[in-house]
Formats: sequence, C-alpha cells, structure tokens
Amino acid sequence: MRIGAVTWLALLCGAVWGGLWMLLTGLLLMLVSGLSIAPPVGMAALAGAGAAGVLIATPAQARGRRCLFVLTVVLPLMLATVTGFQPFGLPLAHRAEMQLPALLAWAGLCIAALHLCLDGFTAGRARRYLIEALLLRLLKGLALVLFSVFVALPFYVMVMTSLKSQQSLLANPLDFSIDFSRDFTVLFRSYIELFTEFHFGTFLANSAIVSVSTVLVTLAFAVPGAYAVARLRFPGRAFLSRSILLIYMVPAIVLVIPLYAVFSQLGLRNSLIGLMVVYPATTIPVALHMLQGYFRGLPAELEEAGLMDGLTRAQVIAKITLPLALPALATVSLYVFMIAWNEFLFAFMFLDDLDIFTLSRGVVSLNSSEVPRQHLMAGSVVATLPVLVVFLWFEKYLVSGLTAGSVKG
Repeated sequence: MRIGAVTWLALLCGAVWGGLWMLLTGLLLMLVSGLSIAPPVGMAALAGAGAAGVLIATPAQARGRRCLFVLTVVLPLMLATVTGFQPFGLPLAHRAEMQLPALLAWAGLCIAALHLCLDGFTAGRARRYLIEALLLRLLKGLALVLFSVFVALPFYVMVMTSLKSQQSLLANPLDFSIDFSRDFTVLFRSYIELFTEFHFGTFLANSAIVSVSTVLVTLAFAVPGAYAVARLRFPGRAFLSRSILLIYMVPAIVLVIPLYAVFSQLGLRNSLIGLMVVYPATTIPVALHMLQGYFRGLPAELEEAGLMDGLTRAQVIAKITLPLALPALATVSLYVFMIAWNEFLFAFMFLDDLDIFTLSRGVVSLNSSEVPRQHLMAGSVVATLPVLVVFLWFEKYLVSGLTAGSVKG
C-alpha cells in the first residue's frame, strides 16, 4: 500500500518532537540533578515517529484521552527497552527518582505535541492545503518551543546560580540543583550580602528615581507634542512628523563624549540629574512617534464635540483624548521605563560615586575576580525582577485601558 504525504509528514513530526523533547528533557535533567547524561536523541526520534504512526492510523474519533494515556505509558517503556533500560545514557536504577519523572515528562510532552499537530488529520490522501496546514503547525510549534527555551533557560541558570554556594559551584559548575532544606539565610546568602555589603538597596532606589522621572518627563513633553502633530496644523508639521526619529540615526557612543565634556563643565556629570536630562532626550522622540500614530486613530468627532460644548483644547486633551489613549500611554510608559532601567552606557560614563550608581552600573561593578559568581547572578536577578513586575502590572492595565477606550468610543 502506498503511503500518503500526510503519513510521511506525520512520521516526520513524530521524529522531530521525539528527538527535540528528549534533548530538552535531558538538558533539564542534567541541570536539575547534576548528572552527566547522554540522551539517546536518535532512538527517541524513532520512538516519536512510531507514536505518530499509531496516531495517524487511528481514526480521529478514537483519539480520546484513553488512547493518549496508553501511548504516554507505552512510549517510555518502549524507549527504555530499546536502550537497555538506559534512557538517558545511565542505568535507570541510578537516581531513578530523577530519571523516571524525566522519562514520563518526555513521553507526555511528545504525545501532547503530536496530538496538537495531528488533530483532525488521518492517513490517506489529502489536499495540498491540508499538508501545508500540518507543516505550518509543526513549524509554529517548533518556533514557540525554541523561543520559550531560549528565554527561560538563561533565567533559570541565573536564578539557580544565585542560590548556590561557592563550594558547590567549584565542585560541579554544571550542577544547578538546589537543596531547599538549607536554612533561609544560607540559601539566600547572596541576596542578603548584596543589600548589606554591596549597596544594592541604594542602587535599586536610584534606578527607580531615574526611571520614573524619565517616564514623567517623557510623557510631559511627548503627549502635547504628539497631539499637536496629529491634530493641529502649523508650518513644518509634516517635516516634524517625519524627522522625529532622526536622533536614532546618531549612535549613542558618538554623543557620549561631547555630553561628557558639557556635563562636566555644567556640574551635571556625576549626578542623577544628568541622567534625568539625557534619558528623556533619547526617549521623547520614540514616544512622540508612537503616540502620534495612536492619536490619529482616535475619532476626531469626539474632540470636536467637546470644543463645541465649551471645553478648551487643554480640557479636551485631559478629559477626552487621554482617557481614550490609556493603552498607548501605558505602552509608552513601559517602553520608556525599560529603556531607562536597563541603560548602561551613559550611567557608566557619567557616574563615579558609588552612592549614586544605578542598577545596571552596580551589576557591572560585581563583574570582578574578587566577587563570587553567584553574587553577580543575584545582582542580575535583582535588576530583572522589577521590570517583570512592572510589565505584568502594565499588562492588566493595558487590558482595562482597552476596554475603557472601547466603551467611551
């Protein structure tokens, strides 16, 4: 019997998911347990292809939870058998409490990925668009998984390293397992020493002051400027609208030397005020560009109705335009905050006094042979977490702002 294109593509999906999940599961097992393993990617790919063949040959209405559960149980047994009960290159009896969950996780992830890819497909002939749809599912799934791994893996290594002791790092640099039975002060020793010995509380406060000030100054200039470009007519309006982002054609490294000389003469070099002047100068253009596009999309009839009711232009902006523009304001504020929080070049060049270091400048000061590596990783976590918290908070705010804008519009 001739095998159709869908079947071949399903087998390819099984091989790809089987090999990929084995590689990722083995990597995670190595990081968590510290074991030196050699995951059998080839055998896992063959096992995944076999599971895909079973799924594609099973009628769509029969692929229920029972079928998926049976495959999830049978697949690790089959892989363990063909590898001589060494599914990760080690005897299964060695650290079985770690290997068995990893093996079951590999099988579950593999079957789940195949179920999502092959849902609605059966063996036999298929039209071209169905084959393309199956291929797109595979590519989208691969892109999502790889992107998630590239984002999450460095953060995981950073957090786990910050919780380890100097002795364990020297004993096995690849072992990122953590003994959570240790005392709290021992487990979080790196973080405690950051705030007690390395002035990270001061760095955190300085970065918060500079970042929030940058957001406020940027919005104070960008909102009226963007509104003027979007709504008012004046000479040079088109040129201003198109030339807003020209400042980004000049690299920051070119500007830092002249600004260093000027700020030194003005007495602003070694101060947070100097950063509060430089940062808005780099964020206002992009904020203007983002806000003017949003203002143009708002219905002008609402503002005209407000003017006819006797409101001034400033009152129209405050009572009508800004409430409708809450999603854009939240987005711009988040973007500007992240730029100011993570900026390093100007902070490195302008700041010399330890008491006014920002977080980015303070983290770099930990990059020394005299400072343990776990302290550097702990500093990176401290610098990253506030941005994550602000982003999550603004995400809820964006949703509420979009809802309010739709009701008012």
